Amino acid sequence: MLCILSYTGETCFEAENEANSTDITERPHDDKPRPYLCTVCDKRFTTKCSLNMHKLLHTGEKLYSCTECGKCFAHRNYLNRHMNVHGGKYKCTECGKCVVSNQMLTFHMRSHSGEKPFECTVCGKQFTKLPNLVRHSRIHGGLKPYKCHLCDKVFSEPGSLNNHMRVHTGDKPYKCSLCDRSFRQERKLLRHKLTVHIKTRLFECRHCEARFKTKDEVKQHDRIHTGAKPHSCRHCSERFTWYKQLQAHLLRSHNEGTWFTCHVCEKKFTRNTHLKQHIRCHKAVKS
Repeated sequence: MLCILSYTGETCFEAENEANSTDITERPHDDKPRPYLCTVCDKRFTTKCSLNMHKLLHTGEKLYSCTECGKCFAHRNYLNRHMNVHGGKYKCTECGKCVVSNQMLTFHMRSHSGEKPFECTVCGKQFTKLPNLVRHSRIHGGLKPYKCHLCDKVFSEPGSLNNHMRVHTGDKPYKCSLCDRSFRQERKLLRHKLTVHIKTRLFECRHCEARFKTKDEVKQHDRIHTGAKPHSCRHCSERFTWYKQLQAHLLRSHNEGTWFTCHVCEKKFTRNTHLKQHIRCHKAVKS
């Protein structure tokens, strides 16, 4: 629903800026009273109008569309900034890419120069943007200002809280275009498409050029190079690289497990696949 702005002592631009701004916890110097609370993410605002504009981010309602490409936005200010992309007002002189603001152009230019002016005083890690450094610093301080009002779990970033809330709501907004699967997080949808539909092998062995679909497959393959034998027999000192090898050992040496018996000659096998191959011998004799 569109918010009708009335005069409240602040301009429409100020109200929109507040709706787009970060949480009060990141601006401790701002002592304005903020009586209007968003029940979804617990952000607070000075006016009801700012709160209503902010709520559009949660509902997904997008009222303003670009006449050039049709892309839609929740706030007019977002649309105005987007139009700079088409006008080429903020254009990179290195690669020709257009961005929405002069600030974004400054950030983008650092991708060419490699400049990272914001450095963590604890571990020395550097960042291109100050907000990235602020979020990173919470790792060292253990600061987690974003709290779930349903289970009291806390998070260091608002995005992590938003992702967590989907556990309670059951919302899975990221839908696969190739099947009927849906996911709570965009990165999980991407991983699904790569591994299931595109069949991409993302994980590479550190010892050779072999590639695998999952981390578990890499770990198992790694035993070939390291000689690791994590599976030990409970009856003797034998150790094995693979769990199936241990099962076969328990069956053959300690008579523990399941024997697969031929119903024709009662010969026993440690694996069902071996039994099936054996049965073909009887069928060949009959024919």
